[in-house]
Amino acid sequence: MQPEMQPGHAGSPIGAVIVTFNAAEVIGECLDSLMAQAGTAPWVVVVDNASSDGTVAALRAWGAARPGMLAEAESVGGAAALAGAARVALLHSGVNRGFAGGVNLGLSVLVRVPGIAHFWVLNPDAFADAGAAVAILKAAAAQPGYGIIGGRVCYAEPPQRIQIDGGTINRWTGVTGNINLGAEAAAAPLPEAAAVDFVTGANLVASRRFYEAVGPMREDYFLYYEEADWALRRDGLPIVIAPGFTVYHHAGTAIGSPTLERIASPFSFWFKYRSRMLFLRRFNPAALPVAAAYATVKALQLMLRGAFPQALTLLRAVYGLPAPRAVRERLSPEARRIAFGR
Repeated sequence: MQPEMQPGHAGSPIGAVIVTFNAAEVIGECLDSLMAQAGTAPWVVVVDNASSDGTVAALRAWGAARPGMLAEAESVGGAAALAGAARVALLHSGVNRGFAGGVNLGLSVLVRVPGIAHFWVLNPDAFADAGAAVAILKAAAAQPGYGIIGGRVCYAEPPQRIQIDGGTINRWTGVTGNINLGAEAAAAPLPEAAAVDFVTGANLVASRRFYEAVGPMREDYFLYYEEADWALRRDGLPIVIAPGFTVYHHAGTAIGSPTLERIASPFSFWFKYRSRMLFLRRFNPAALPVAAAYATVKALQLMLRGAFPQALTLLRAVYGLPAPRAVRERLSPEARRIAFGR
């Protein structure tokens, strides 16, 4: 028997991809926010990147409490078949493929559903404002030739503080910036789209036209910079910043990304700086010496703060040395081959 289709979901032109890795404590809140969207709840594909905690059990419990909403698949084709039945398809990746690898699996499901025109990538530790889907559709209708839609990402705590309203990139250092970082949401206007270089992968929407023209995310970053790379390959398709497209982000729950109050973990530092150098090698190789010098100064600053593991990990990433054992051992042997084997 097929699960019952839910009101407000049939025919939704939005498909959401959520990549989970050890997200047991946050994934339910994320899914609840999507199911509560005004106007139309999106199709959802959850790609579990071989979580080692209780994420899959938490997803099954979420589905058991909401009969007909969740179904599982072991293949892309199986998950695509579920898109006409269940509101949420759980796809098991079998291994931690990194952020882009998980997103690409989800996108390869959604692209098989002809009615989906907008691909929403959302972090599992984020939850959406009830009007987010409506804001996506309004922005897409106002600029039907768009490439990527972004909005406002606020911290979950305190919810009125902005994490990012769009990203900028320094082409010489590789440093990315968060527009309106730390500002009060009520007082900060959204940026003009022309000021935005990329949209954070924690919350972005790509059009079907963009996906068909640009292709999937590059997976060799594993973590960080994949969305910046994607945006810079958009070949003139515009970025749109949508009013009312707001999500709230717990930030760094799985990999130890930094917040306003917390320094990043060595794991986060390794992949951020490795990906930064890879990004510059592709888009501005002349900047590599500048970026290396800048990163070395950053490492010295970290040492002065007593953050020696972060500083040493940063330097190893920048100068092409192998990742420290503590970083490597956070991944399974199969995931290590994906993350470090290129």
